[in-house]
Amino acid sequence: MMMNTNRVLQTMAAAAMSIALMATAQAPPAPTPAAAAPAAAPAAPAAPTWSVGPMDLSGFIDGYYSANFNRPTADSPTGQINQLYNFNDNTDAFSLSAAKLTLNHDPDPIGAHIDFLYGRTNTLINGGGANSTGDQGSYIEQAFLSLKPPKAKGFELDFGKFVTSAGAEVIEAKDNWNYSRSLLFVNAIPYWHFGARTSMPLSKTDTFGVQLVNGWNNITKTNGGATIGLTNALTKTKYTWNLNYYGGPENAGTTNGMRNLFDTTLLLTPNSKFNAYINYDYGQNRDADKAHGGDGMLIHWQGIAGAFHEQANAKNAIAGRYEYFKDYNGVTGLPQTLNEITATYEYKWVEGALMRIEYRGDFSNQKFFTKDSTPLTEKSQSTLTVAFIAFFGPKR
Repeated sequence: MMMNTNRVLQTMAAAAMSIALMATAQAPPAPTPAAAAPAAAPAAPAAPTWSVGPMDLSGFIDGYYSANFNRPTADSPTGQINQLYNFNDNTDAFSLSAAKLTLNHDPDPIGAHIDFLYGRTNTLINGGGANSTGDQGSYIEQAFLSLKPPKAKGFELDFGKFVTSAGAEVIEAKDNWNYSRSLLFVNAIPYWHFGARTSMPLSKTDTFGVQLVNGWNNITKTNGGATIGLTNALTKTKYTWNLNYYGGPENAGTTNGMRNLFDTTLLLTPNSKFNAYINYDYGQNRDADKAHGGDGMLIHWQGIAGAFHEQANAKNAIAGRYEYFKDYNGVTGLPQTLNEITATYEYKWVEGALMRIEYRGDFSNQKFFTKDSTPLTEKSQSTLTVAFIAFFGPKR
């Protein structure tokens, strides 16, 4: 069975990578000049390609087939999944990662943004945090109002539910270089926040922001404590340096004990075809003390990731990622040291449709991974994934 699976996957990969030719459309001949006529008033700018009244409309569908060479089964304790993955964790079957519809109106000075999300991605990001109460947003990824006063020198205020500023990757696969999300994205940082965030340009290249939110992945909390976020983005011609900090109480039912996260990403942009980044995260959570139902234990984690992206031409691109993650106390399910490597090939069929083929290997110093139906037997996991993403909107 393994040999047949490998042959099928090799055939799929070879066939996909052999695609190279696309016909180009011939431009129509220029019309014959007409007789001179009185000058007409300039036409009004055309509306966005996709719009509903004042709202720009965009969206995507993201599906994939993933093969895990450990062949985990549905009746194993971990299930039929790619362990340590997010959003494309279902394996050995065709799966829908996400379907998304976005309505957006840029602030002028009032704006609004809402993302409707369906699929495995929505299930994972809206599962609810340890402090959550009630509905976590159901099928809403983001929903916020924006204020950008015309004389405030670029200052902007958003209020509602919005994705975190931490991390080098985002929830949407099409906007990342690799298809799968990194260990740091899955284990080190939050997905989103509910509250208020601000941004203010300090200079032409530096922007600072403050956030006051209900912690990690929570619309409402059981402990009544708020989390503060500080962000800074320095943007130069050849690089961008982002610094983020989040700190606040995250223990259920009490403000005793703090969670702190330090996140930084250096994005290198030496030319239009080659980009690279280095992302580092350190996080810690102090459990509540005995008087508040805990043991006062300090749980902490840290990791570093490096990635590159090479746009060979308009159709073809390759990307690679390596990361190291140290789990001191078992935030991944077991105290362990992890290494991960990923190689991704991307082919753009037409504007708005692309395919990715990705190999990924995860390696632990502990027997953490499931093989067949037996958990904790393997120190490594290898997968091969083929993904298809179609998206639309005024800015593709």
